[in-house]
Amino acid sequence: MKLVSWNVNGLRAVIKKGEFDKNLAALQPDILALQETKLSEGQIDLSLEGFYQYWNYAEKKGYSGTAVFAKTKPVSVFYGMGMPEHDAEGRLITLEYEGFWFVCCYTPNSQDGLRRIDYRMKWEDDFRAYLVSLDKAKPVIVCGDLNVAHEEIDLKNPDSNRNNPGFSDLERGKMTELLGAGFTDSFRYFYPDRRDAYSWWSYRAAARERNVGWRIDYFLVSDRIAPKMTDAAIRAELYGSDHCPVELAAEL
Repeated sequence: MKLVSWNVNGLRAVIKKGEFDKNLAALQPDILALQETKLSEGQIDLSLEGFYQYWNYAEKKGYSGTAVFAKTKPVSVFYGMGMPEHDAEGRLITLEYEGFWFVCCYTPNSQDGLRRIDYRMKWEDDFRAYLVSLDKAKPVIVCGDLNVAHEEIDLKNPDSNRNNPGFSDLERGKMTELLGAGFTDSFRYFYPDRRDAYSWWSYRAAARERNVGWRIDYFLVSDRIAPKMTDAAIRAELYGSDHCPVELAAEL
């Protein structure tokens, strides 16, 4: 099974550029998770033959939002984590399958000056508790833009970005806590020492052309199903957004 996650940073723009259909054909996913769709209900009519579609919209127009397209119909689908303080921004979709949970997440950005860090910390704690509760029933696969470069190897310039949003000690520590709660970073499972492997680049200063980027898009899996993974990849050759798709192959 091939699973793909992609922060599209505005789905309508990616479609208009012709990159969505092209990338979908290149990726051939069994499940495709999108973040930052920036859509309200009724703003798009997307025809995807062979896929069931699930959308979670933010209450604020043109902001956040997630979607999951799946070739196999899930047993059930949940939107948000059942907490009103977190569920207004359309950041979470959970699909239940017989053998696992599939979770698409768009983690809140702590923003310039870390002005939203207190909320981010609350989200991290509640999200980790949510995943742990799911994991008690069956294994979890969680993917998305988690808005943190966990280790220095995960961004080009760690020294100059220390304690900037996405590379603060607080955010990195929460990722460490999440992994310590029973989850495996799929890319580092296969490629623990690979450098210059990034999933997001600033639009400024030709950052993508120079590969000055950050790895902030992930597939994490419950530790007990890590041996079922067969590969993980970052598809930096695929354009359309300031993020590229990331993927996980597994025998599920």
